[in-house]
Amino acid sequence: MAKYTRLQVAQTMADNGMVPLFYHPDVELGKQVLKACYDGGARLLEFTNRGDFAHEVFAELNKYALKELPGMMLGVGSIVDAGTAALYLQLGANFIVSPMLVDEIAAVCNRRKVMWSPGCGTLSEINRAHELGCEVVKLFPGSSYGPGFVKAIKGPCPWLSIMPTGGVTPEEANLRGWFNAGVTCVGMGSQLISSDILKSRDFALLQKNTEAALALIKSIRG
Repeated sequence: MAKYTRLQVAQTMADNGMVPLFYHPDVELGKQVLKACYDGGARLLEFTNRGDFAHEVFAELNKYALKELPGMMLGVGSIVDAGTAALYLQLGANFIVSPMLVDEIAAVCNRRKVMWSPGCGTLSEINRAHELGCEVVKLFPGSSYGPGFVKAIKGPCPWLSIMPTGGVTPEEANLRGWFNAGVTCVGMGSQLISSDILKSRDFALLQKNTEAALALIKSIRG
């Protein structure tokens, strides 16, 4: 079962301001990615459910995080149905992220008090997600909406907690735009954990880039 409650995960999202995300079938490479992000200051990571036997890779990575990386909250993304969510909850996932809003996933996660973040694209969907108990909504794909959308909907609904994923980069102008619009945190995938870094296994660079992104977010938020 999850080590961290949904409230602990949501608070860490708000405190850290960034959730790195990636997928790779190589368990040992995954451990190096986890450690580099952890050493760079990240305390959450979303492992995306993208390949065959991804749950087996996740299981090993979560065991590693629990044993070697205290305070690291490993979750899983790209979950599209309740059955898959339940599978990952059995493997100790601390949060579930979906590209769309699925009521049945909410029920599975809420029953265990596990954080879940559904992908939404309209204010009505975001409102529905909050009604279902969501703490932080995933705005997806973020590149199709932009900071202006977040700013507009937080005008009448300032209580909304939003995490854009897709269209987020580590550049100052991009991050400043999102956080000035009022996002709670951002999800960052290949712009942070690039294919070049994975190919070259330059984990020192990944640690450096993670540190830089988190420091920039902290500076922007004051």
